[in-house]
Amino acid sequence: MSERADVAIATFLKRLQWGLVAFAVLWLIAALGPILTPFVLALLLGWLGDPLADRIERTGRSRTVAVSLVFLLMVLLLVLVLLILVPMIERQVVTLIDSLPVYRAWIMETAVPWVEARFDFELASWLDPQRLIELVRGHWQQAGGVAATFASYVSRSGFAVIALIVNLVLVPILTFYFLRDWDTLVARVHALIPRDYVATVTRLAKESDESLGGFLRGQFLVMLGQGAFYAVGLQLIGLRLGILVGLVAGLISFVPYLGATVGAILMLLAALVQAQGIDWQLLILGTVVFTAGQLLESYVLTPRLVGDRIGLHPVAVIFAVLAGGQLFGFVGMLIALPVAAVANVLLRFAHERYQASRLYTGTSGGVVPVSVDPAPSTPPGTPEPPPFPDADRTPR
Repeated sequence: MSERADVAIATFLKRLQWGLVAFAVLWLIAALGPILTPFVLALLLGWLGDPLADRIERTGRSRTVAVSLVFLLMVLLLVLVLLILVPMIERQVVTLIDSLPVYRAWIMETAVPWVEARFDFELASWLDPQRLIELVRGHWQQAGGVAATFASYVSRSGFAVIALIVNLVLVPILTFYFLRDWDTLVARVHALIPRDYVATVTRLAKESDESLGGFLRGQFLVMLGQGAFYAVGLQLIGLRLGILVGLVAGLISFVPYLGATVGAILMLLAALVQAQGIDWQLLILGTVVFTAGQLLESYVLTPRLVGDRIGLHPVAVIFAVLAGGQLFGFVGMLIALPVAAVANVLLRFAHERYQASRLYTGTSGGVVPVSVDPAPSTPPGTPEPPPFPDADRTPR
């Protein structure tokens, strides 16, 4: 057997080995998903807090003191959110629930007749409560099966509640330990990398960290800023559900224009029901709020908070989160963004290697032949120009 064949077999076996390792890791994630949730969440929190802990440590304080300060800051932010944001959202939800009869009356008495007259489509009969009751009675057996399944789930939910409490207790403890030992963990992983690949792996890891960090930190601040702007603006113009509409628009603003579009639609519906008709002043002011929010995001928030950092495309983020949740449940949703960031960096690295390969450059070494157009015809008797501009000049 030739030496070339031996090299090919060795390369195949090495790739097969790495493939089996990747398969085993994915199988473990799927099998241990329920107990991995607090560990993955704490690992992400430790990764987010490590840069600040390193900065505090460089001022001369010990690692334990730096980690304690960062951990205390995280707890204070969480308590601040629970004390300020949760009561505001609760009041908005109560307002929405109290307004549901008004919404129903407006839909049945104003919106539905307008749609039927406009499009010649019978809609009121489908929304009639008596017809909905008859529909449920006609499918009672299927509804009973669903109800039995739901009751069976509820009877087993005691263990889920216990698991939730255990996870809530474990997350802060694990976060503190990950923060304290983050540099040690990174050093141990670095020591396991084969020496021939240290430079490449270090570069890819740094780019992945910048990609994920740029998206998470920057985009989270952009979403927070837009949500606060929308909520305050809509509340100031007199929309009773302004805080709720603004926060919803801010949370989904990581997809360009989606947050403003959904928020504007919700604002329109809330304004129509609140005024029991068209309140032009409220609608115009609401439009001004969302227009100003988009300008704030495009020209102030994104350039200053995200800048030119390497980020993830919003479509890639949505696909990664949905795919992770479908494959590995809640744990998959948590690890979706880190995996997407690493995959993005690896794809760029593969593209660089491809452009430097013989397959891309070809045998000409990347030199693209230039086509030469035929010389234009000249009238008879015209003297032929010299081959070069200075060909008729005698050297001095």
